[in-house]
Amino acid sequence: KVLVVEKILDGRMTNGEGAAALGLTVRQVIRLKQKYLAEGGAQALAHRNRGRKPKHALTDEVKERAAALYTAKYHGSNNCHFAELLEEHESLQLSPSSVRRILLSKGIKQAKQRRRSKAHQPRQRKPQAGMLWQIDATPYAWLEDRAPAFTLHAAIDDATGTVVGAVFRPTECREGYSLVMQQGIRKYGVPLGLYSDRHTIFRSPNEKLTVEQELAGETKPLSHFGKAMAELHIEHIKAITPQAKGRVERLWVTFQDRLVIELRLLGVKSLEEANAALPSLLQKHNRKFAVKPKMTESAYIELDPSLDLDHVFTIRQYRQLGAGNTLSYNGKIYTFTKPCAFRFDAKTTVEVRETLSGEVFVWHKGQAIALMEITKPKRVAETKKAEPAQPRKPAASHPWRKAWNSKQLQNSTNSKTVQAT
Repeated sequence: KVLVVEKILDGRMTNGEGAAALGLTVRQVIRLKQKYLAEGGAQALAHRNRGRKPKHALTDEVKERAAALYTAKYHGSNNCHFAELLEEHESLQLSPSSVRRILLSKGIKQAKQRRRSKAHQPRQRKPQAGMLWQIDATPYAWLEDRAPAFTLHAAIDDATGTVVGAVFRPTECREGYSLVMQQGIRKYGVPLGLYSDRHTIFRSPNEKLTVEQELAGETKPLSHFGKAMAELHIEHIKAITPQAKGRVERLWVTFQDRLVIELRLLGVKSLEEANAALPSLLQKHNRKFAVKPKMTESAYIELDPSLDLDHVFTIRQYRQLGAGNTLSYNGKIYTFTKPCAFRFDAKTTVEVRETLSGEVFVWHKGQAIALMEITKPKRVAETKKAEPAQPRKPAASHPWRKAWNSKQLQNSTNSKTVQAT
């Protein structure tokens, strides 16, 4: 600025040329000339706040407090999450960029650097909520060193990013996925489609139908979970690559960043406590990350009030009824709890279902027929004690008394000859 203003004052440059060189207007350049002449030189062009501390600058006490809190209480959180936690728990409002500068100035490294993945063309969100859910599970040390690692099952709506259900289980299992689906259906409704991986929980390892399945009218082998989806008329799509269900895969990155810290702050020390705290944490997550769908009209289907989800998400097997309407299941004998309205002949094939709570019943024509366990009578076999045989002396002509080699036979013959003479 000083060089340009001096050239203009010396007549070597016009006001327009000076304005173009500085990126200012002609009027601003004229003001700079007047200030230079009135206040005596280059010092007049310096900014008035040079060397002054801004009024909105953070104090050293605030910086020290933020760094101490991160080290002692919130270590492992990223900048955005740390700024949110400071405002929520400490009533300290800092921007993520301020948090980052404070931690860098104190030499504190951030938790984890996210790995840059290969570029993948993103798929557009579904336009309506309830058109598609993505479901998956991931094992992780959710409680750090306070408990062994266990698995989080969760489902997310593709259109809104809302986590519709989640549950912790010791391992990835059918029960975990079933509980997630029950949570989401009871709260939001039945979705049109479900996206999952190709785990055997979702697809049957059997390539051919059994005789019982053919008699029951099934057209293709389904897993127990797949049969539940078919009964609810949910289109079940099995992805071949993780990128196909990228929304739920990215959810794990967010949960592993944030959920671990939240569970630590709540003092959770067991899987049961984690499940108890999970609903409130999901609400907090959805408030933060859920978005509005392109279309306001929902695609969810209202659950039929006559349909009991506990009777849908079950293990399903086929058994033959024996005499007296009894059947064998898992090494136990069952019969109907009450006289049945349906007539079953002996050797009739029926569908036996077992709920997540262990209840066993027969499913026939859309109705659950209660069963009760009965004890199988044990047959007591009478064992006769063997009496000792009577001792007896072999006769003289018994084979045991005959010679068994030539030498003994010769000696026996000689002795008989001598006796005869």
